[in-house]
Order: sequence, then C-alpha cells, then structure tokens
Amino acid sequence: MNFTLTQLRYLVAVARQGSITAASTALNVSQPSISVAIDHVEKRFGQKLFVRQRGSRVALTSFGRIVTTKAKQVLVQADEFATLGSGQAVVGGDLVLGCFEDLAPHFVPSLIRSFSMLYPDVHVIVREETFETLGQRINDSAIDLGLTYDLGLSTNIERIVLHELRPHALLSAAHALADRGAVSLADLADYPLIVTDQPSSWQHTLDIFRSRGLSPAISTKTTSFELQRSMVANGFGVAVCYTRPHGDRSYDGLPLVCKPLTDPLPRQRIVLAHDTRQRLPNAALAFISEAKLWFSTNDTFASNASL
Repeated sequence: MNFTLTQLRYLVAVARQGSITAASTALNVSQPSISVAIDHVEKRFGQKLFVRQRGSRVALTSFGRIVTTKAKQVLVQADEFATLGSGQAVVGGDLVLGCFEDLAPHFVPSLIRSFSMLYPDVHVIVREETFETLGQRINDSAIDLGLTYDLGLSTNIERIVLHELRPHALLSAAHALADRGAVSLADLADYPLIVTDQPSSWQHTLDIFRSRGLSPAISTKTTSFELQRSMVANGFGVAVCYTRPHGDRSYDGLPLVCKPLTDPLPRQRIVLAHDTRQRLPNAALAFISEAKLWFSTNDTFASNASL
C-alpha cells in the first residue's frame, strides 16, 4: 500500500483541527512528523490536499476533501478489522462533535459527561459553530456529528431527531405584555424585534411571523443569544426564541419573562447531523444511541427550553 494508516490518521487530524500545529497537539506528535506524512501523501497523489490560510491555518482543497472522506472510511474499516474474532466492537479514539453555539452550553456538557461514563476510551472534541459553519464542517469531514437545530443543512446530511422545542416570546419584566398569560405573534409584531445575526436564525424568525401574515420590524441583530436576551431585558424590543436557559435573568442581572405563543406554530427540532456519504465510526454510533437515551430520559432539563 502506498500509504500507512498512521499517515492517514495524521491527514484526518489536520483536516479536523484545521492546522498542523493543532493536530500535533491533539495527537501528541511532532509537527515535522505530521508535515512529512502530509507531504508524502500529496506527492503520491501528485496534488495538493491543503492550502495555507492566514496564520498557521490550512484548508482542504476540493481533492483534499475527497481524499479525507476516503481516508476516514479506511480508518473505520481498519478499526473493525482489528476487532475481528474478539466478539465486540472497539469504541474508542476521537469523536469530533460540532455544536450550534446557542445550544452547546445547555445540553453538551451534561450529555458528554453521561457518554464518557459509558465510553471512557472515547475522546470527545467539542467545536462550537454557527449554522453556516457547522454544515460546512460536516461536508469537509472536519466533524463527525453536529448537534444543532434543523436549519441550514444540505440534502446530503442525515438528521437524527433528539428533541422538539416550542417557540416562546421573550420580554422584559416591565414590558406591556409581561402580565399576560400568553401572547400572539400579532401582539409582538407591534414592537421592535431583536434577532441574532445569523441568516438561518433571523430568516427563520421572520418566516414564523410571515406565516401569520405579519411583517415585524427588526430593530437589532445581535452577535449572540445572550446579548439578544440582555437587549430584551433592557427594554430595547422583544424576541422569539426556542432555547430557554435555567434562570430567567440576563447576564447583567435583569429579569426576563417568557410567554407561550397562542399561534399554532410547528416545533423546532434538535438533531444530530452527519454526512450520509461518510461511514460513521463506532464512537459516533455509540454517541447517537446515548444522545437518544439522554434526551428521552432528561425531560425536565430538555423541556425547560420549550416552556
């Protein structure tokens, strides 16, 4: 064979980490060793697999994405081959979990803790992503699984539904609608709307209003979910959200009020996403099973986001 399994592991690590330096740290291998391995693979193919970016970052070429996809499949098969006759599948190695940044703090740490108790030989690497970057990372084989809302994902990505959330209105404690038991989208449309500055997110929010024939005015686009909450708490407008952290206070300590919506709106799905063109390693399959169980048995925690 023209390539060793070690060289392929180095290749996949660089693709996942986005730099030789980060791959070196993750693998506890010298940078020259990884560079030599990448050079060898590129020379055998006669094509570049990576291109240099600003700083020490690298990005896969289109051919590099194809090679990385195949390399991951070879490594999965090699691990399975090593366990033939043992009667059990190996569940170990690295698992790269990409997480939509608004969901990550609420679910990921507890989920990983539960998973790690069952599979201590799996090293879970967490990457926080936006809607747009998460889909790209899946397509580039930079992550194995993505925990996200069912938004902005391409057709080649499978979605495994873990939980469904109802949207709710987010208001300041002093807002004119704060004393109502529930509010409608028509009620909210009369006030400035605060959204997060990600196309898949704010467009989805507008689509919710448009489905009821409403056109609210966006007053502010924030860079984060917590800034959105703080802007609402300080009276700059209202918001429609799915995620609800424990404790209805913003970072600056002001109270927030969450109200159910009276409109018959579809729920939003929390999913584990993966590329159907990739063969999932045993660690990813085990994580999917544990995630399904975790969400089904943590109703109080998970449903807090849907109130």
